[in-house]
Amino acid sequence: MQKVISVNKLVKKYGKNNAVKGVSFDVFKGEIFGLLGENGAGKTTTLEMIEGLRKPTSGTINVLECDIRHKLACVKERVGVQLQSSAYYADLTLQEILELFGSFYQKRLPVKKLLKMVDLENKSKSKIGMLSGGQKQRFSIVASLVNDPEIVFLDEPTTGLDPLARRNLWKIISDIKNQGKTIVLTTHYMEEAELLCDRVAIMEKGEILAIDETHKLIEQIDYPYTINFSVAEIKTDLFQKLMKFGEVRNTLAKKHRFELKIKDQKALNGAVKVINQMEPLTLTVGRATLEDVFIELTGKTIAE
Repeated sequence: MQKVISVNKLVKKYGKNNAVKGVSFDVFKGEIFGLLGENGAGKTTTLEMIEGLRKPTSGTINVLECDIRHKLACVKERVGVQLQSSAYYADLTLQEILELFGSFYQKRLPVKKLLKMVDLENKSKSKIGMLSGGQKQRFSIVASLVNDPEIVFLDEPTTGLDPLARRNLWKIISDIKNQGKTIVLTTHYMEEAELLCDRVAIMEKGEILAIDETHKLIEQIDYPYTINFSVAEIKTDLFQKLMKFGEVRNTLAKKHRFELKIKDQKALNGAVKVINQMEPLTLTVGRATLEDVFIELTGKTIAE
């Protein structure tokens, strides 16, 4: 696989504070690579150093075979950047903004094609203040595509959106990948990272705790299977048998609703047999998620 980004021992210090502590990773052509972590984990700082917006304290960054410390200009024509918070000229229409942005590059895409990509064709004469939150986010993504970039950087692209608007943006991001582009995004939404990303790096306090394909990270945790069930009556003898297969705990503060975490397929089959003897009111079997990986690595949920 062709490397399009290579980061080695990247450090960023602000006085005595180490925002990024020697992170290293590669990004390959055509993939969606995610930096996943809570607010303050160092995701945006890392991304902005790769984009050339911040100077690293130490370490090396190569983008499209260019050392951005010395050849940033050769990279700018070939990448697109959507910032965590974007500001546009309030008196210009969407069409005028995209035409202005396009004038900065030698290569540019037609405005109509860009707006059609995010279903904003009928808003071409509108100003940015007339758009909804979801429409603004869609526009901010398409504004990063004016130069038909090889790599697109998206910094928390769906933060603050309602579930429907977020899913609409997921479709747009997938469509961008299907055009053959490489995408690097930051997020603190587990579902988003698991659905969109080919690989993720989980960050915590400026460090990378784990990096791999999403399904491989999930397979590596101690309890990759989960059973959720509820019963009308707790049968002590059956619960004692059940505890041999994994960790059992109450969920949602409800007395008769339980979650059982299990290590392997054999234990899963045995546990289901025991639970069926309890005549469960509900029974759901599932695999672990990236949130389970995050909890195991950090000892807390991302919301904490």
